[in-house]
Order: sequence, then structure tokens, then C-alpha cells
Amino acid sequence: MKRSSRARTGATVAVSVLSLALITGCGGESDGSGDSKDTESSSSQTQAAKALSAAELEKLLLAQGEVKGYKVASGDDTLPKSKTEVKTDKAECDPLAWATAGLAPGDTDASASNTVAEDKASTATAQPEDIADAFNVAMTFVGLSSYEGDGAEKAMKAVSDGVSACAGGYGLTADTEKTKVTKVAAAQGSGGGDESVAFTQDVDMDGEGTATFQTEVVRKGNTIATFYTVNFAALGTGEAAEIPAAVVEAQVAKLK
Repeated sequence: MKRSSRARTGATVAVSVLSLALITGCGGESDGSGDSKDTESSSSQTQAAKALSAAELEKLLLAQGEVKGYKVASGDDTLPKSKTEVKTDKAECDPLAWATAGLAPGDTDASASNTVAEDKASTATAQPEDIADAFNVAMTFVGLSSYEGDGAEKAMKAVSDGVSACAGGYGLTADTEKTKVTKVAAAQGSGGGDESVAFTQDVDMDGEGTATFQTEVVRKGNTIATFYTVNFAALGTGEAAEIPAAVVEAQVAKLK
């Protein structure tokens, strides 16, 4: 099998395992421990917060036409349906894997997810050869989850703690497919919301080197948004696909 084909196969494994294509999250100048804004006031508000339902979260997800240059899809064909489909060999790494897969990183049953992909055909600068290359498209997996009381803050801490605890990597299984995350490191994210954490993950590409992916987790009140972007055409560059700032900003702006 050709190297590029093996790499894409490995990426697909990690993708379905962790969100459709692999792995990725941090805020501002954060070192991975989380970037808080007005912690005391926001904490008092979240203590009394009530979780939104899955149906309410669905309405808060980005919809078609809300972000110029991007197409929105349900993600039903690509994202895991539940946490039972995504397993790691280290419990402390679970929140990282779940966040990357568009699942709730914390303890809640209220969640919703979709995908937001570049719509190159809608941009004036799109070139025919680019449009024909199905792999050269950045797709972002977006997940929303809502929590009672301070559950959202606890979930953010679990993600932040996981970045440190899983620095040496972990094993990941999704739909019986196994892959290996070889390294986890804090990254710089958008710094949006009340608190944000971002991290990169290096994934073993079936013995054909590694690929790096980034995930960002943002809390606004008692709702958490997760973002993970993959571009198969960029797998061989050694750099993580950038999570579109426009997508993060638009989604966080819709949260209550």
C-alpha cells in the first residue's frame, strides 16, 4: 500500500475513533491549565445553572448560512453516537478523546454535535484543481454539552488535567479500530468564552510516521463547545490543521 494511502487509512481510524478523522484544543496564552475569565462571578452563576436538553443544544449548533464560506452538516455519518464507542487505555485521557470526537468531555447526557466544512465552491478564489481535490478541505467537528451546577467547570478541569496526565500518549479504540496517540501537548487556542483549553495530539499513522491534530474546548456558562479540525491533504506536512477562528467565534456567540 502506498504511503499516502496508508496515512489516510490511519487517519480515518483515528478520525472515527476521535471525531471522524483524528485528534485536537487551549485558550489565549494558556499553558493547558485553562484560561479563566472572571472566575469568581462566573462560578457563582454556574452553581445554580440548569443543564440544557439535547434538543435545546441542537438549536444552538451552527446552522447553514451562519458562517460564510462553510457548509454545515449533521455529522450523523461520521461522529460517534456515544462514549461507549470511544475508549482509551487511561481513564484520565477519556475527556481528551471524547472532546475530539464531538462528545461531552464531562459527566452529562445532554449533548449535540455536527460538522462544519470549508465550502470552496462558494469562494471566489477557489481553483478547479482545489475543488476536485476532495481531501484538501478542512472539516471541523463541533460538539456541545450542557451541565448542572458546576459540572461544566469540572469538565474543563478534567480536560486540562488530562493534557498533563496524558503527555506521554495513550491507546485509543473506536468501533474496534485501534490507534496510538504518542504525545499530547498544550496548545494556543482562541481564548473565547469564559474558559478555554486547547491541546495537540500526535497520532501514529500505522507505522508511517505521525500526524498532529488540535482540539479546543471552550466553556460559556454551563455549556461547553468542543472543536476538532482535520484536513487529509495536510497530513504529510507535520503541522496540525488550524481550527477556523470564524467557526469558533460564531459557535461560542450562539451559546447562552
